[in-house]
Formats: sequence, C-alpha cells, structure tokens
Amino acid sequence: MPQEMTSFFLAFTVFAVASRIASLVVSLRHEAALKRAGAVEYGALNSNLLALCHVLFYAAAIWEGWARGPELDAVATTGIVLYLVALLFLCYVVHLLGRLWTVKLIIATDHTLVTHPLFRTIRHPNYFLNIVPELVGLCLALHSFKTLAIGLPIYLVPLTVRIVQEEKAMRARFG
Repeated sequence: MPQEMTSFFLAFTVFAVASRIASLVVSLRHEAALKRAGAVEYGALNSNLLALCHVLFYAAAIWEGWARGPELDAVATTGIVLYLVALLFLCYVVHLLGRLWTVKLIIATDHTLVTHPLFRTIRHPNYFLNIVPELVGLCLALHSFKTLAIGLPIYLVPLTVRIVQEEKAMRARFG
C-alpha cells in the first residue's frame, strides 16, 4: 500500500477522533455549568451506555479499516464527505443550542424550547443529521462494513432509548 494512502487515512482517523474529543470537551464544559446552575440530568445510565457504544463503534471501525487496509475509492470518498457534512451539522446544532448542548440529557432550570426551523423540520437533528451519518461515514471511509452492519443496529438501541427519554423529559418540561 502506498505511503501517501496510509498517511491520508491516518490523518483522517486522527481528525475523526480529535473531532469527537473536541466535542466531548465542549459538552463537559456545558454540563458542568448547567449542573452548577441546578440543571437535572435524565437517563444517566443510558447516556453512559451510549457513550460506551460510541467509543466501541469508533474503535471497531478503525480497527477493521486498518486491518483491511485503507483504500481511497468512491466508497471511501463518499464516507469522508458524509463524515464532514455530519460534522458541520454537529457544529450547527451546537451553535443553535449553545450552552444547552451536551452529549447527556440535561434540562436546565431556565431551559427554553429551541424553535429554530431546523428543530421544527427535523426531530432530533443532532442524532439524525450528525450521529447516524457520522457513524455511517466513518465506516464507509474506512471500509469497515462489518462494523457498520453489526455495530449500527446495536448503537441504535440506546440511541432509540435516548430519543424516548428526551421526548419524555421535554414533554414534562414544556408540555
């Protein structure tokens, strides 16, 4: 395998992991401020399970991709583009939610309902425009097809639980 190909995929993998770590840092900062102000966390066990699934999904995709050997073809290019678009949506959702955005389900004491058209058009844009496309894009970019086929359905279980918990918490708060 050519050195430039390996270097490219190493750079993509490092970028993907660093992007997730950066988003986690933002989330932890927001979480700490929200909790200091009296915010309440819901579904903590499921949040931990979701975080574990995310880490394991990344680890499996990266391991499978590197074991298979990186190949820059139409599938990988599509995956990289999908991953980058998902990352842009993450940045946009974080921007729209501001201090309320965390990877956990936390409701602030002064929580206001975000009524931006994106949230009215797409229910849970963070999940459907960021997380799911991000995971699919990562697997396509690395040709981690087994991780995609096995890992995504497993990941969707705690994600579905999170959506149900979020809907319930938001209905309780906003009616």
